[in-house]
Amino acid sequence: MPQMGESIFEGTITKWLKKPGDKVQRDEPLFEISTDKVDAEIPAPATGVLQEIKVSEGNTVQVNTVVGVIGEGNGSSASVAPPAKAAAPPVPNVPRTSPERESKGPSPASPASSAPPQAPPAPPASAHEEDEDSDVRSSPLVRKLAREHNVDLAKIHGTGTGGRVTKQDVLDFVEHRVGTGIPARPAEPTSPAVSRAPAPAVIPGDLVPLSQMRKIIAQRMIESRRTSAHVHCMFEIDMTRIVNLRNKLKGGFEQRYGARLTFMPFFVRAAIIALQQFPIANASLEGDSIRYHKHVNAGIAVALEWGLIVPVLKNADELNFLGLQRGITDLGERARSKKLTPADVEGATFTITNPGQFGAVFGLPIINQPNVAIMGVGGITKQPMVVTDKDGNDSIAIRSVVHLTLGYDHRLVDGAVADQFMALVKKTLESWSEEVG
Repeated sequence: MPQMGESIFEGTITKWLKKPGDKVQRDEPLFEISTDKVDAEIPAPATGVLQEIKVSEGNTVQVNTVVGVIGEGNGSSASVAPPAKAAAPPVPNVPRTSPERESKGPSPASPASSAPPQAPPAPPASAHEEDEDSDVRSSPLVRKLAREHNVDLAKIHGTGTGGRVTKQDVLDFVEHRVGTGIPARPAEPTSPAVSRAPAPAVIPGDLVPLSQMRKIIAQRMIESRRTSAHVHCMFEIDMTRIVNLRNKLKGGFEQRYGARLTFMPFFVRAAIIALQQFPIANASLEGDSIRYHKHVNAGIAVALEWGLIVPVLKNADELNFLGLQRGITDLGERARSKKLTPADVEGATFTITNPGQFGAVFGLPIINQPNVAIMGVGGITKQPMVVTDKDGNDSIAIRSVVHLTLGYDHRLVDGAVADQFMALVKKTLESWSEEVG
């Protein structure tokens, strides 16, 4: 169990990506863990054969505990250890996380002999395919997914940083191929315990244990509600100028910089400008004192198939627009591929969440402690609005509109300050003049 940060004392193994007897390559994803900071894939420390799994899925152990054995040979003596009766005693004053399984149904018996039959492995890629894949920037997880779906990575336009092919790029390619009638090799069947569907199927009436991540989310949401005096304000913003600008530049932007041009850096940049004008919204409460932070560390909420996480774009106030876009893209990609470290999710001074990507008109988000404010971004839709020209004449026009909400802690932020803050965000977005790229 790796030490992923000074504040990490234990972790829960949520999934083994290899079974005893499988060959593994150094740095190939070996198992997944869940801690009170992040969910992450752990790479193999060496090349060889996974000879033994000492800690089975669902068990929580302290860092530096041996969880498996990689050695030489054919793995003929490979075995799976029975579930541990209890985790090692936790470090004093550190909340203990009890063992929980990620599966949606009854826990399977631990002996290897009682495990369900494994689906036959996908046929190995040809030397030609491997050569092509090696020329494409992608992670081992993405290359494995591409092989499962018989996809040539060289034919996929990567949307990640520097043209990197992401997991979502592969899934989008497969979905498009199926939609156009091109046959696709079906992926190996998976059990509900390892399903990656956005809404895994459940049987009505089942009692399903909370995942490690869901328990942490629940705990922190309740703590935030009990800690901060939540108040929200909402502003309607005309995004037509930015929508037209993005439509004009997005093609060239991606070709030039290897990153998609999204709306998020516009909102982050506007928030940074307002935070510099109203530093109380970038502060935190420490006892009877206020900590005014030197930099804006922007927490960007990312919705995952298995929960929610807030990676942090450090020193966002020192980045230009291109730097913001690249940073946001990188954090989102690593969050979805479980490549974040504990340091990536610590130190936020202000948070932005985007429920609008799923169609919400607006949201009333809960503050991400110890922040004192969080901005929610609604969906951008076309609406009729009253538009006043330079001569004062009014007319009704179709405009692209977004509703932004600010959730703030009334212990530190007054309503007047919150409204002035959002008024500046609105002004920045509606009169956007900053260079893009």
